[in-house]
Amino acid sequence: MCRHIAWLGPAVPLGRLLSEPEYSLVRQAWAPRRQRFGTVNADGFGVGWYAEGDPVPARYRRAGPVWGDATFSDLARVVRSGSALAAVRDATLSSADGEAAAAPFAAGPWLFSHNGAVRDWPDAAADAAASLPAVELLQLAARSDSALVWALVLRALRAGAALGDALSAPVRELAAAAPGSRLNLLLTDGHAIAATAWGDSLWYLADTRTDRMVVASEPYDDDPRWTEVADRTLLTASRTHVELTPLKELPPHATKENEDSE
Repeated sequence: MCRHIAWLGPAVPLGRLLSEPEYSLVRQAWAPRRQRFGTVNADGFGVGWYAEGDPVPARYRRAGPVWGDATFSDLARVVRSGSALAAVRDATLSSADGEAAAAPFAAGPWLFSHNGAVRDWPDAAADAAASLPAVELLQLAARSDSALVWALVLRALRAGAALGDALSAPVRELAAAAPGSRLNLLLTDGHAIAATAWGDSLWYLADTRTDRMVVASEPYDDDPRWTEVADRTLLTASRTHVELTPLKELPPHATKENEDSE
């Protein structure tokens, strides 16, 4: 159910991380090594990146498979960035949303991706959806579980939450409402990265020699410095530092009031 990657470091061509490595994200679209659900990620892809001096990222997204897009190959060869987020998609349910349903989702300085699925979608997410103002529901980027998760994360970010807090609260809320959901989330503002391991694989590579941080669904090469993140964990990272925090699971069907009283 999708693969994604985010990185911070010296500016490099996008292809250096997305298509050139032996087990790159492009290859993971058809031959992932550690994907626990699904086998082919051909239902769309996207990449968002930051230009020097501009806090608002650019995006390139398409509804089809990444390996069939010649424009992406050219873009990845010439565009350079020191911070980006990219994903390839295996849709939970078929939809007509096309590239609107492909990560990364974006607003202001943020880029976001969801690897997984909300179990019993959409019924199980009804309470979470009801917590959003009607106008935000009408503005959902797509008719998908990932778009709703993004709306919940974005609400927290706009309220001033740190990146990690903006991910952990929706994960715990949705996991309680829909046990068995897979909620691997990935978020960046171009300066830091936050991610959750919840139901699928997550790894990071910290290269202190070059101030490079990579967080991904799975390693893109066999560098021994790749470290797997334990399930039910929140990762927050800068170019030089990683922090791993266990995520406490709420009881099934816990309410927001239950969580606030802990």
